[in-house]
Amino acid sequence: MFRVLWLKSKIENITMFALADCNNFYVSCERAFNPKLEDRPVVVLSNNDGCIIARSEEAKSIGIGMGNPFFQVRDIIDRYDVQVFSSNYTLYGDMSTRVMSILSEFTPEIEVYSIDEAFMNFNHLKVPEMESTAREIRRKVKQWTGIPVSIGIAATKTLAKLANRTAKKNPASGGVFLLDSDEKIKASLARTETGDIWGIGRHLAKRLQREGVYTAQDLAKADDVEIKKILGVCGLRTAMELRGVSCIKLEDAPAPRKSVCCSRSFGRDVSTLDDLSEAISLYTADAAERLRHEKLAAGTMTVFLDTGRFRKKCPYYFNSVSKTMAVPSSNTGELAGHAIKLIQNIYREKFIYKKAGIIFTDLSATAAVQLDLFSENPANFAKSCMLSETVDSINRRFGDGSVFYANEGVGKSWAMLRGRCSPHYTTKWDEIPEAG
Repeated sequence: MFRVLWLKSKIENITMFALADCNNFYVSCERAFNPKLEDRPVVVLSNNDGCIIARSEEAKSIGIGMGNPFFQVRDIIDRYDVQVFSSNYTLYGDMSTRVMSILSEFTPEIEVYSIDEAFMNFNHLKVPEMESTAREIRRKVKQWTGIPVSIGIAATKTLAKLANRTAKKNPASGGVFLLDSDEKIKASLARTETGDIWGIGRHLAKRLQREGVYTAQDLAKADDVEIKKILGVCGLRTAMELRGVSCIKLEDAPAPRKSVCCSRSFGRDVSTLDDLSEAISLYTADAAERLRHEKLAAGTMTVFLDTGRFRKKCPYYFNSVSKTMAVPSSNTGELAGHAIKLIQNIYREKFIYKKAGIIFTDLSATAAVQLDLFSENPANFAKSCMLSETVDSINRRFGDGSVFYANEGVGKSWAMLRGRCSPHYTTKWDEIPEAG
């Protein structure tokens, strides 16, 4: 059993964190450019229009669950005239960048935690100013992007998560909640189940419940030795954060990337080498563009093919192969050429493929790459790098796919299903909405 402990938290003279979280982000992005969607049930689908990955509050209220396969909820969707969209990651990524840019205006330090969340350092503000600043952030983000955000403020990142939960679920908060007193902290801990604590999750929550720990308050009061025995060092750190002791610092600079991956399921069955070569060329181009954007070069590349493990009447086949480059590269033409040869090595006839992908590892900074004695002519190397960068520049200006390598194919009949995709409102000139 747990021995009860309690460490009283103090707000004065300690770091204060604000967590800004976009409400139903993917749905909000769709609504920002289509006002007719307001107050209507809306859902967004995963790759190949398979499962529900985002829901408006109206969709949640009629029983559509997160992760539900689309075909299983078709009756509900038809009955309630639910608006359905394919995932438009280009739009969501661009809107995320706009939101994060606004947030950065209000704080000297920001940690972009996910596409729709960011932690901010509020140390430069006095406690009475924090709530008013958060409300100004909400107002500006909504006015400039159309995206509603909720903001929780507290002395630790874990408590800020709890505060944000209250800001989202309690209409009286007006989208902002500040944990600035012991009474508020204790009340928030008491109403938060262990499974809803940041970093705990359902599996660990069940282990805690077997020991009589059902709420965040129970965990905060628990004995350190017992916590560490069940949850390890990370769990003990979470408990300390719930007590008001900051253990998780703000990471204003992301950790160095170890890999870049691009893999997708096909929109139809694929069995020919030509289709697979086109697909892997496109995925290589996407991943290589990410390398260049982050000023990285890959020393090793791995391609893989997968038929899908759970398909009836179809034999299973998975294989992968890697290549180490003599000189790290981010050049699309060079990398795509290698990828096609690797696919040829692992391709087998008579299989129906469902997925392919490429992974770049052994990443290094582009500025640190040096040609070796047996590399291609330095002038040719520089020209090929400039070509890739020029393609990037054109696509940034005129929209993704405006210019592409011929080996990526033209028709792309194998491409991921996105039959309900909204326009690329912010990244393609010919899809910019018109003011009526």
